[in-house]
Amino acid sequence: MAYLGNIPARSFISFERQVFTIVNSQTAYTLDHSVTNENDIRLVVNNVIQEPGSGKAYTASGTTLTLSAALTNGTDEMYCVFLGRAVGTVDPPAGSVSTSQLASDAVTEAKIADGAVESEHLNNNVISGQTELAAEPADTDEFLVSDAGTIKRIDYSHIKGGVDGWSSSSGSLLPASASAGIYLGVNSATASNLLSDYEEGTWTVDFIRSGSSIGSFSSRSAYYTKIGNVVYVNGGTQYTGSSLTGAYITGSGLPFTISNQNRTGVAGSYHVGPGSGSTNQQAGNAGGWNEQDDFFMVPGGVGQDRYLDEWQQNYYLNFAFWYYTDA
Repeated sequence: MAYLGNIPARSFISFERQVFTIVNSQTAYTLDHSVTNENDIRLVVNNVIQEPGSGKAYTASGTTLTLSAALTNGTDEMYCVFLGRAVGTVDPPAGSVSTSQLASDAVTEAKIADGAVESEHLNNNVISGQTELAAEPADTDEFLVSDAGTIKRIDYSHIKGGVDGWSSSSGSLLPASASAGIYLGVNSATASNLLSDYEEGTWTVDFIRSGSSIGSFSSRSAYYTKIGNVVYVNGGTQYTGSSLTGAYITGSGLPFTISNQNRTGVAGSYHVGPGSGSTNQQAGNAGGWNEQDDFFMVPGGVGQDRYLDEWQQNYYLNFAFWYYTDA
């Protein structure tokens, strides 16, 4: 139907009210809202409406209310109604407020009750596009994990140890114990499939003749790689002393003790020569021997019971072989 004037309100409203605490001998009180004058409020004392105006019961300007006479605490009661500030009192019907009625950013953190957001309110992959950590987290930094669908917090200190104490160092896995290893080729702890050691390094090779070092080398560089209980060695040197003949020469200084598993001993080769040309070259087998904990060189074409027994001055010797160790 048509209306003359304003469209009737579809909700109840009330005027905002302020209740005062009476202070003995006090005539000035502070209003919650600024007013133009006393006509913007209705003052009620002991349930009796007071007359506004100068020389009357009260005046008002800004946020100051001035009484013509002081009241008594515990005896008198006073409140005022702001005539220009109506407040709606009817709640909107259920389901009547949708996203179209909410302005962007209308709901702030202060309007969300503690515990109101639960795991079912979060979409999968809701946390994305965040800046990655530039360094390892602190022990007290927290991560979010899903425990059977329930989002929980966990300190980094509880997870940084990795699997059974394993962690990472510069991108590589690092066990908590130096004796820990990796089982390869099996899905159960099988001792024969455990790789528990790997090492690379250098060592100083020496050569023995008649029980003593022959000395006089320009260099004695040698290298090793240890994988499990197998050691691979190689090296080379130049002998600068007087030419040697007539007594066996063996190598020593191996980086790891030879195991009793080293039954045959022969596991590589050696070569002796002047460094250029094809004359006076000598080559043969080389390997470790557990009986003496050193390594031997057997010239090619001779029996196994004969060692290298000749080394000319300034000749080079190079070798490479592998052996077992218990270390």
